[in-house]
Amino acid sequence: MRDKAVSLPNQARLYTLDRIIHEPARLLIVTHLAAVESADFVFLLRQTGLTKGNLSAHLRTLEAAGYIEVKKEFVERIPRTLLRLSATGREALKEYRRQMKQIIHQ
Repeated sequence: MRDKAVSLPNQARLYTLDRIIHEPARLLIVTHLAAVESADFVFLLRQTGLTKGNLSAHLRTLEAAGYIEVKKEFVERIPRTLLRLSATGREALKEYRRQMKQIIHQ
C-alpha cells in the first residue's frame, strides 16, 4: 500500500498556493461565482450556508484582492447586491486549480 502523505516537494508547493482562494469559505464562494455570470448576496448565502456577517467579510476580502466585482442596486426600493467573478478572479481560480492538480497528481 502506498503512503498517501504529501511528499516534501509537494508540501513546499502548498505554501505557494493563493491563500485568499485556498481558505475554504472563499473557495466555496469563488467556485459558485465561476459557475454563473453573476449572483446576488441571498443566492450565495443560501448556497454556501455561511452567516451574513461571515459571507460579507469573505466578500470584502475577495473584492479587495480584485477577485470579485460588487454592484449594489435597488429593485423596487429593496437593496440588492450583485456579485460576479472578475477576470482576475477567474485567472486566480484557474491557477489555483492547476497548482492543486500538480500537488495531487505528483
